[in-house]
Amino acid sequence: MFLTEKQLVSISPANGSIIGNIPVSSHDEIRKKVLLAHKAANEWKSFGAGRRSEILRPLMESFRQNQEEIAQMTSRETGKPISESRADLMGDFAYLDDFLNNGKKYIEDEVVFRDESAVHRIIYEPRGVVACIVPWNYPFGNFIWSVIPNLVAGNTVILKHSEECPLTARFLEHILLALKGLPEGVFSAIYGDAEEGAFLVEQNLDMIWFTGSSAVGRDLAAIAGRKQIRAILEMGGSNPAIILDDAPLDCIEKVYRSRFANCGQVCDATKRLLVHMSLFDKVVESLVQRVDDIIIGDPMCEKTDLGPLVSMRQLKILESQVNDAIMKGATLLAGGKRPEGFSGSYFAPTILTNINKNMRIWHEEVFGPVLPVVSFRDDDEAVQLANDTPYGLGAAIYSQNIARARHIAGRIDAGCIDINNGCHWQPCTPFGGFRASGMGLEHGRHGFQELCRVKVVAEG
Repeated sequence: MFLTEKQLVSISPANGSIIGNIPVSSHDEIRKKVLLAHKAANEWKSFGAGRRSEILRPLMESFRQNQEEIAQMTSRETGKPISESRADLMGDFAYLDDFLNNGKKYIEDEVVFRDESAVHRIIYEPRGVVACIVPWNYPFGNFIWSVIPNLVAGNTVILKHSEECPLTARFLEHILLALKGLPEGVFSAIYGDAEEGAFLVEQNLDMIWFTGSSAVGRDLAAIAGRKQIRAILEMGGSNPAIILDDAPLDCIEKVYRSRFANCGQVCDATKRLLVHMSLFDKVVESLVQRVDDIIIGDPMCEKTDLGPLVSMRQLKILESQVNDAIMKGATLLAGGKRPEGFSGSYFAPTILTNINKNMRIWHEEVFGPVLPVVSFRDDDEAVQLANDTPYGLGAAIYSQNIARARHIAGRIDAGCIDINNGCHWQPCTPFGGFRASGMGLEHGRHGFQELCRVKVVAEG
């Protein structure tokens, strides 16, 4: 991505070529879209969740009819291997299906008290106008997870998608705006970089819904606090995975996928691997062998396992983090550099040991195909290392003793924890983290209720 005067230019991370461009939204355009969203809010609220869901329901068929084009646009703009882009869409359709079929149920009125003289009822009302600001790593998924629940809940939405995938975002916008029966102003999108996002959140909003870095999330939390509006913030992570001394040996493949999928550019990925000292050498050897088998290549090629990072800017950040670790004594067992023969923002899958807490890869979020591996002596040390981070998004525990793993899960300061082959990514399951990883929840009943104001009506 780069900006020319009033144009957002999409750049291929695989080879640096220009894919296309989109006009940057002016401040006047942003103001008008916020005003239209306010004008549409009461009518959209009056429809009720059932009618709103029915208006949105044709999206499922529209997106399915265009799924190959969405997948290809995603891979061209972000560098994600085409096989991953296609697989992602299948999972995202499950979320869309849940939101449309169960959203109404998630925010139905609740009776919390009843006796012979009174009834206390909770009503979930829309908050109003919501700015959704989302990143590039899952262009379609982030669109579905942010926009659709808000619309079903009765909010009107102005979407600011990432400047790294503007063509994909525009394509999705056009599909949604083609819906019949959708009042003008219920949904709109703006385009630009951080400047346009910053201008948007200073407008007359009722909520900010954000996925992205912890640094930006903190700024948005401060803005929301000053404006006294709600903010739902899903931010960074530095998830630990703990391999206990009795771990099932097939855990290596899940660790590999959790770290290196999407070129390691996943907030909820495993970013620090903690291994019991009795298994350390074997685990490290297996991981090095596994990454040696990775096929690095053109993201549009079916055989590619690992594409480029999303941008040269992201590549330079990752290189500086890895170089810092090596300079401070880390042992490089695989990767650690740009692979030969590629002109784009590629970085070889990397395994590092001899990690210390002064290294940036330990205390910063690492958004790329880099895995630091650390040994521990006992469960107490594993928990201490797992919690030695400002983040608290997720974690994974591998053990054949489920009671032991559950006990450790209770001691880890993170919002979503997987044990062995468990996976917390289900549409009905809330997602969110602690500390620098965010505030609020997404998905399921808990996520939908976050999008609403809670009103109590006591009848007597």
